[in-house]
Amino acid sequence: MVDWQAELVVEKLMAMLDLQAGDVEVQLYSPNRPVVDLSACFLWIMAIGTIVCASLWTEFVACEQVDERYNQLTRKDGPNSGTTNREDKEIFEISAKGAIVFILVASVFLLLLFYFMSSWFVWLLIVLFCIGGIEGMHVCLVTLLTRICKDCGQKTVQLPFFGEVLTLSVLIVPFCTIFAILWAVYRHASFAWIGQDILGICLMITVLQMARLPNIRVASALLSAAFVYDVFWVFISPLIFHESVMIAVARGDNSGEAIPMLLRIPRFFDPWGGYDMIGFGDIIFPGLLVAFSYRFDRASKRGLFNGYFLWLTVGYAVGLFLTYLALFLMDGHGQPALLYLVPCTLVYRSDQAG
Repeated sequence: MVDWQAELVVEKLMAMLDLQAGDVEVQLYSPNRPVVDLSACFLWIMAIGTIVCASLWTEFVACEQVDERYNQLTRKDGPNSGTTNREDKEIFEISAKGAIVFILVASVFLLLLFYFMSSWFVWLLIVLFCIGGIEGMHVCLVTLLTRICKDCGQKTVQLPFFGEVLTLSVLIVPFCTIFAILWAVYRHASFAWIGQDILGICLMITVLQMARLPNIRVASALLSAAFVYDVFWVFISPLIFHESVMIAVARGDNSGEAIPMLLRIPRFFDPWGGYDMIGFGDIIFPGLLVAFSYRFDRASKRGLFNGYFLWLTVGYAVGLFLTYLALFLMDGHGQPALLYLVPCTLVYRSDQAG
């Protein structure tokens, strides 16, 4: 039983005793939690599925040609590297310096949330999440539908300020916008987690398509920095700030609002209720490495079993399993998922890393 529930029970008992003239016998019943949390199993599958889907997206959905720059674990600029097409402009390659700067900026932003957490600040994050979710869902739906119906990708229309755009793209925007608005309006409903997870998965798939690692060095720098970031703000920050900054921010403010940048599933079989959750960073950071390994395997023509993609995916699955196991053994106390995910995914390195 959590603290606030125990306090509520005690208050009710005290009120009952005040109303009774004689002795009162009270029996408390505390139902046991299930040993195996099936909701956590579903969340485990969702996280792995998101990474695998994002990794395979370009080949089986977007039909992107193999990028020959990934024929080595270090990028080699070709003779035509000065010319870029539309797809190249939409891809952002992360540098080692950029990875460190990103972690530092994320730490500053986390502190701002910790000190200035309020309903309006959370609302700002909700709006940003909706905008990102709309963009992610739009990209995923347009790509899927043009893959299924190739004629849909041929019809265009001229729009002011935007120029020539796909007709299908214009038609899908209102649907994605209405979907995100409905989620924001009913975000406290019991079914709101479905919309949040759909928007979140679409957003992460899009991010993993747009942000890419150029080589294993950058991957090591990014994941190592994320590892330190997660461990520090969960385990070490209480020594400085008197409570875990990461857990306090994830819990949200006192108004009942919570940050939406996570996947969540209700604990259907737990009599105490609640949600199992995983943050976007615990999927995106390892997902960047897994997606890179798939592109490398394709470019170097490696098979499924002698490549890196399968084993990095297995490593991520094992790391996420260890995270939930630690949560169970620690009686639900918050755990930094990257503490388990980073070692399990970075264990496979190539001798060609340069």
